[in-house]
Amino acid sequence: MVFISYNQLSKLEKAALTEAENTLKNAYVPYSHFNVAACLYTADGQLIAGANCENASYGLVTCAERSAIVRANAMGIRKFMGMAIITKGDSFDTTEPTAPCGSCRQMLFELSQLSNYDLKITMSNTKKDKIMVASISELLPYAFGPKDLNIDINRYQN
Repeated sequence: MVFISYNQLSKLEKAALTEAENTLKNAYVPYSHFNVAACLYTADGQLIAGANCENASYGLVTCAERSAIVRANAMGIRKFMGMAIITKGDSFDTTEPTAPCGSCRQMLFELSQLSNYDLKITMSNTKKDKIMVASISELLPYAFGPKDLNIDINRYQN
């Protein structure tokens, strides 16, 4: 994991972070008031964003990261290079980057196996003046995925 400046991000990483930032307004957060948006990006520049979506039955919350993953799956896109994540409170800016929760890390790890690539996760505070970058294997060491089960995932790769 490393902290970098916004200017050190690649053009594609900046585009993904901007798309995530633009998606923050779509978060449905009447309970936590904590907006999260995430954007997956492919090697050829496709961007697929998602926002968190809460529910009165708190356990049914869908995180922004999983929202983007499920959206990409519905579009038939399963090969990615990474994801950008940005957060903001309804009444405050975040000062630190927010990392994915454990469930999202697990789904990102599975996506990394489908992608045959150790996904790069870019996490930013609201003002994009504090950015942390880590691979999914750094965020979820000793992860368990389909390859550990000898599952042939080739038919799901595109």
